[in-house]
Amino acid sequence: MPVFRARLASCQRGAVCYFSGMSAPTSLLIEQVDGVLLLTLNRPDVLNSFNREMSAALKAALDHAASDPTVRAVVLTGAGRGFCAGQDLAEALPKDGGPMPNIGDIVVECYNPIIRAIRTLEKPVLCAVNGIAAGAGANLAFACDLTWAAEESSFVESFAKLGLIPDTSGTFFVPRLVGHQRATGMFFLAEKMAAAKAKEWGLIWDVVPKVDLLDTVMTVAKQLATQATRGFGLTKRALNASAANGLDAQLDVEAACMTEAGKTADYVEGVTAFLEKRAPVYRGA
Repeated sequence: MPVFRARLASCQRGAVCYFSGMSAPTSLLIEQVDGVLLLTLNRPDVLNSFNREMSAALKAALDHAASDPTVRAVVLTGAGRGFCAGQDLAEALPKDGGPMPNIGDIVVECYNPIIRAIRTLEKPVLCAVNGIAAGAGANLAFACDLTWAAEESSFVESFAKLGLIPDTSGTFFVPRLVGHQRATGMFFLAEKMAAAKAKEWGLIWDVVPKVDLLDTVMTVAKQLATQATRGFGLTKRALNASAANGLDAQLDVEAACMTEAGKTADYVEGVTAFLEKRAPVYRGA
């Protein structure tokens, strides 16, 4: 397997970008436009199910987004008729009569790094679910900051059908989004959930016609990419902390993040623009 490095080759506006020092990963399409890094899972023949190459490419792209100041928002979507069907079981089955692979190793090596990268990336991460999102694919969508789904999309926590447990942060985010009973029902019953119900339950932000999905999400991402990126990042940091904190600890986090936000150039620009009665021009710093 090639080593994926979190550094993009020269990427012109609207061009498809690849990582330097390696052959282009066909399993992930990478495009940067107007401050938005668009990442498209690209294994449509298997409904964009994850193999090690695709998980490594996605992790590297997220690392790049964190380090590149020209990236101010990220959009994740899928190619073809599905968003992501979870794990490609071809990599989770015995090879030539050998022992059963340790599926926990796949979780540790492939999925956990992606979720940590999304949640610690102090820039907006938006998701456009264009079709079925199953297993790890569903939980990947739920872990993003804002998620839209096409009207005909669906979500399913399919792990129980294989005798497995939800991974990719499912047991963390889903009960926090929908409550313990609903999360248990989703995990135990493994029933397909329509996009409209996912919105009703608070799992995703909105549902739109499929023909409008990517345009809708990219429009929001481009708008966010012109705003105070550090403020978004610090808000995200505070939200992450709130999952484990009590009130007193969270008030301290808010004060610390506000102190940091008050030292940014974007805060100075925001106040100056307000006093000058003009629209602010944020640089993301």
